[in-house]
Amino acid sequence: MIDGKMISKVKFPSPNPKVSLFVITYIAGGLKVKGMLAVPHEQNVSDGFLYLRGGIKNVGKVRPARIAQFASEGFIVFAPFYRGNQGGEGNEDFAGQDRQDAFAGYELLKSLPEVERIHIFGFSRGGVMALWAAIEFPEAASVVTWGGVSDMSLTYIERKDLRRMMKRVIGGTPGKFPMRYRFRTPLYQLEHLESPVLIIHGAKDKNVSLEHSVRLERRLKELDKPVTSWYFSNYTHYFPPAVNRQVVKDLAEWMKKQAEK
Repeated sequence: MIDGKMISKVKFPSPNPKVSLFVITYIAGGLKVKGMLAVPHEQNVSDGFLYLRGGIKNVGKVRPARIAQFASEGFIVFAPFYRGNQGGEGNEDFAGQDRQDAFAGYELLKSLPEVERIHIFGFSRGGVMALWAAIEFPEAASVVTWGGVSDMSLTYIERKDLRRMMKRVIGGTPGKFPMRYRFRTPLYQLEHLESPVLIIHGAKDKNVSLEHSVRLERRLKELDKPVTSWYFSNYTHYFPPAVNRQVVKDLAEWMKKQAEK
């Protein structure tokens, strides 16, 4: 079976009357994986938006209201649930083989006749997924990482509460298995990334430290890659609702400007 091939499409109740939602089953790495597609009702929408969520399993799962929010900014949005979740086959492995779910999601968007260009967005753990997808598809119109992980070893060091899960899923610690963590860390492959990058991060973030974005920005600048950073000194991993809405509007506008260049 071809990665990105849509197997089924089932309508899902939408919280936004101007956006239609569907639960999609698609092929990724030979597995049947689930995801959500959001299609705005407005005409002539030609920008695709690959939404890569954070968390693992039921933590950080795709929220229909969030997907509809991005779609209402004028994007056809596809958000993989990642393998093993919500009825999908396989097991999520924290930016290991499950990055194929992101790549196949990009292929799915590319297969939609109305989509002319595709933007990539990652939140939290989705940050590494977004960077890997942008490395895999250098033609992507833009990539945004919001409160995004960039270094898996740093996540292990910072998040004591995640260590047991990471040892189980990745197969050990960064000290014993450095290459397993390096394999999941896109910082070492950024020379293959061509898309303009926008980094968004709250300086008071305790879930994913600002250091992840600092390392990403530094490396992109060393490689002379186009990068823009929006750092918010007063916010944590989660922005207040009004600020969040404004940042969504601002990043949507930024994305569309990149597509026009």
